[in-house]
Amino acid sequence: MTGTWLKIVLAAGFEVGWVIGLKHADSILEWTATVIAMVVSFYYLVTAGRTLPVATVYAVFVGLGTAGTVLSEILFFGVPFQLSKILWIVLLLVGIIGLKTVTADTAEEGRKQ
Repeated sequence: MTGTWLKIVLAAGFEVGWVIGLKHADSILEWTATVIAMVVSFYYLVTAGRTLPVATVYAVFVGLGTAGTVLSEILFFGVPFQLSKILWIVLLLVGIIGLKTVTADTAEEGRKQ
């Protein structure tokens, strides 16, 4: 995985953190962590968009964030498991993997030419 794709994964991970924080934060420390997660998430998102097509970056970011949030709800917050929801998340992840396979880093393209 190249550095740019890692930035998208990190951005999505921090997105899961701030989405959970928006729903569950009760103290100033939790709200501070939520805001920090937002800033870090968008920083990695913007820097990844400098190398890859923004539409691809955003689609992968949102897809991974959605999958992470749904799985976190099930694992940590007692939301009931629904097979249909998991199957849709799997389909979403297949689409994300497909986007990664057909999208080349700008830096990699420059080296090939």
